[in-house]
Amino acid sequence: MQQPPLYLVSACLLGLTCRYDGLSKPSATCLQVLKNSHWIPFCPEQLGGLPTPRPAAELVNGDGHAVLKGQAQVLQRDDHQDASDAFIRGARQTLLLAQSQPVTAIFLKSRSPSCGVNGPMGVTAALLSEHGFSLREF
Repeated sequence: MQQPPLYLVSACLLGLTCRYDGLSKPSATCLQVLKNSHWIPFCPEQLGGLPTPRPAAELVNGDGHAVLKGQAQVLQRDDHQDASDAFIRGARQTLLLAQSQPVTAIFLKSRSPSCGVNGPMGVTAALLSEHGFSLREF
């Protein structure tokens, strides 16, 4: 018997309260796609050591690829404090998790400085894409 596909999934898409604002952002579409599959929830910002709730953050002077190269930053919106190290740490922890499992694809939260895939790409999404993982955002 064939094993069902295994996905890594941004925990907020599943309804877990890990977003910066202490809320979740469940995606009915994502949950529908996950039917009859196995999945592992993760939050790269929590894996990077950031608390929940935490200040909102944004990519400045580039995308996640640029942050990984030290050419851009992730700054907190309220006080402009640099959170790049935590975002990079969380991306690396997510990559280790993805590499340790037979993952079919990784489902990420759109418009996130960690997980966004389409314009601009977040830090975690950038690192995962650089390592050849299939990404889909919700």
